[in-house]
Amino acid sequence: MRRETLFSYALEHFKSEPEYLWSNLPGYAVLRHHNGKKWFGIVMNVSGTKLGLKTDDVLDVLEVKVRPEYIGSLRKKDGILPAYHMNKEHWVSVLLSGPLSPTEIHELLSDSHALTF
Repeated sequence: MRRETLFSYALEHFKSEPEYLWSNLPGYAVLRHHNGKKWFGIVMNVSGTKLGLKTDDVLDVLEVKVRPEYIGSLRKKDGILPAYHMNKEHWVSVLLSGPLSPTEIHELLSDSHALTF
């Protein structure tokens, strides 16, 4: 999935547009609840080695909040990694170019939106 596709989904379903908060990290975009300040997702471009992968390629990842009881099983899925930027007990990183279907990514984003409401 391309980040633009994800952003279109977030706008349509959650009225959330990406916010680029850091001038030194122009590829980092936060998704917030439209009526508040809480984040429910962050898209980042990160070197694969920083994610524990065996590649220096820069990859787009989406960080989402998940139920703590699901963390272990989610991390066993290809394309889902421990959170790069957020609390690893509550958040996971999803490789946008990974094997997850758009539906699976949309469901994770929707769950994160509900958990951070």
